[in-house]
Amino acid sequence: MANNKIKIPFNKPFIAGKELFYIAQAVIENNHTAGDGPFTKKCQAWLEDRLGCRKVLLTNSCTAALEMAAILADIQPCDEIIMPSYTFVSTANAFVLRGGVPVFVDIRPDTLNINENLIEAAITPRTKAILPVHYAGVSCEMDTIMDMARRYNLFVIEDAAQGIMSTYRGRQLGAIGHFGACSFHETKNIISGEGGALLINDEKFVERAEIIREKGTNRSKFFRGQVDKYTWVDVGSSYLPSDIIAAFLYAQMENADQIIAKRNLIYDLYMKDLRPLAEKGCIQLPCILDDCRSNGHLFYIVTRSLKERTKLTEFLKEQGVLAVFHYVPLHSSPAGKHYGRSCGTLDVTERVSDCLLRLPLYYEMTQDDVRFITENVKKFYKKFR
Repeated sequence: MANNKIKIPFNKPFIAGKELFYIAQAVIENNHTAGDGPFTKKCQAWLEDRLGCRKVLLTNSCTAALEMAAILADIQPCDEIIMPSYTFVSTANAFVLRGGVPVFVDIRPDTLNINENLIEAAITPRTKAILPVHYAGVSCEMDTIMDMARRYNLFVIEDAAQGIMSTYRGRQLGAIGHFGACSFHETKNIISGEGGALLINDEKFVERAEIIREKGTNRSKFFRGQVDKYTWVDVGSSYLPSDIIAAFLYAQMENADQIIAKRNLIYDLYMKDLRPLAEKGCIQLPCILDDCRSNGHLFYIVTRSLKERTKLTEFLKEQGVLAVFHYVPLHSSPAGKHYGRSCGTLDVTERVSDCLLRLPLYYEMTQDDVRFITENVKKFYKKFR
């Protein structure tokens, strides 16, 4: 009889070091639990140093960071933003809130990132920005995208929600375009439950970014002693995370190299164990191009059909393994049809959405967990081929 109890979840939050100690320190010693406290500043400094950004502002989510980027890029009603359809809803929503129009283009069949060769055909006089999403922590072709942006005078806003500490030709993801957005959601590599960061790579946007993040006030200037009182000077919202969140996050940052190394170890084990199935044409494995370094964010396989993926998902669940699909394409969603438009066919996006299956990958997974999963994937294909 099948055992439906989940033995290996898809994801599991974890403690890497001094998270709980730092939370207590924020409350008891620092007497600061609101935003922009000592731990927030430590996290921002860590990110600026490790990623090479001009300025980093911690936010309460990656979604908030994207919303701030949309304001900083001065997105106006009917401005167009080119992006993949195979992404999370926040990628589009942040710009739709400003009246922008998402223009969806297809993804590459190898990396599942936006197909850089299709972007130029989507550019119109209304195009304001290109929004590359670094899927699974693997970089888009940023040189091509940045060159195109320069030629057409467009913003590049990197959705690096999954890309913390991944690189493209030696440069950190999120630190290449005009703006980048990172996530520290509990499903990401470095976590704080909820949380994100806006990466600013052009000095001229820093002052306004601080104002937008502080509800449209010049409060940051006030605390630096640059004005004698603060007031409402621009649009904005409450995008600051609590310093309790930052305290948890900073402990994770202290252990970031160890966390990334562990995730890459799990990723490499998956690749090694499942390569024989890929060589037989049963599945497609992730692709990391030679000039990219991945953070081991997630591991997926692409099956040959929706029916096959459904059966494999059910089979793994019967063995106690929770594997999950990913995005429903935005261009096929009710809001995507209403607020955005597609450029060309999106055949790869639709096939991948039907066939991609994410396997468990989290910090506390063991090598035995990985082998249990891969042996069951092999068993499925032996049984049902």
